[in-house]
Amino acid sequence: MSEHASSPETTAATGAAPTGARQLAVVTGASSGIGLELARQFAEHDFDLIVAAEDDELAVAAAVLRSESGGLVQPVQVDLRRPEGVEELYAAIKADGRPLAAIALNAGHGQGGAFVDNDLADELSIIDLNITSTVRLAKLVLRDMVAADAGRVLVTSSIASTMPGSFQAVYNASKSFLQSFTEALQNELKDTGVTLTSLMPGPTETEFFERADMADDTLVGTSPKDDPATVARQGFDALMEGKDRVVGGGVKTKVQEAASKAMPDKLKAAMHRKMAEPGSGS
Repeated sequence: MSEHASSPETTAATGAAPTGARQLAVVTGASSGIGLELARQFAEHDFDLIVAAEDDELAVAAAVLRSESGGLVQPVQVDLRRPEGVEELYAAIKADGRPLAAIALNAGHGQGGAFVDNDLADELSIIDLNITSTVRLAKLVLRDMVAADAGRVLVTSSIASTMPGSFQAVYNASKSFLQSFTEALQNELKDTGVTLTSLMPGPTETEFFERADMADDTLVGTSPKDDPATVARQGFDALMEGKDRVVGGGVKTKVQEAASKAMPDKLKAAMHRKMAEPGSGS
């Protein structure tokens, strides 16, 4: 049994005190979509949770997770695009007192449309959240995990990482970075007790396409999508098994990822254009 105990303030904020038999996990981007379903997977498998997101939906999501699991679920509402947001989340992890058993680096967003037409601030926001915040948080938690010689990290990449993203140029490039970053760290840490797993979903039924202004006028936005609960379960299972990567979703997504391995980049860019160009959904 762990000797970890919570303060009255922590108990009041989260609805439950940490229990010695439960390990600690963190999920970013946990207010909805794949992130919420990943948090649910951890909770169902007897992890206590710190969940992070920047929007007000996080408090509602944390309350639901808490009622479902009966465990500790601590929401940390922060903007991870800011260094201060990453530091605040890391401070909450350290304040818990237990070693971090697992973290799902899932926070991210995208933007559709032509690169020359999109606002630069929107494109830089993708880089700040998808890339920079992931690197900052990974730097902090991986040092602790390596020192403890134990820990699991799940990075939400995408099958978009495998193809040039015409009309999603910065988003796809950010996912390519995450895929390469994860694979490099897998090699660096292969002789430690720390594992990294890449989750590569295809188009999934989340708020992503609405927030990226792609829901109504692109082929990918109007087409059927994978279930986020299925994708999260596949990611969680792969994480627990210590796998390097898993393609999340159904058969269509897995076929698309497999086919992309044999396609030249020019063909993949042309294929992506047919899915993501504004007007392709009409």
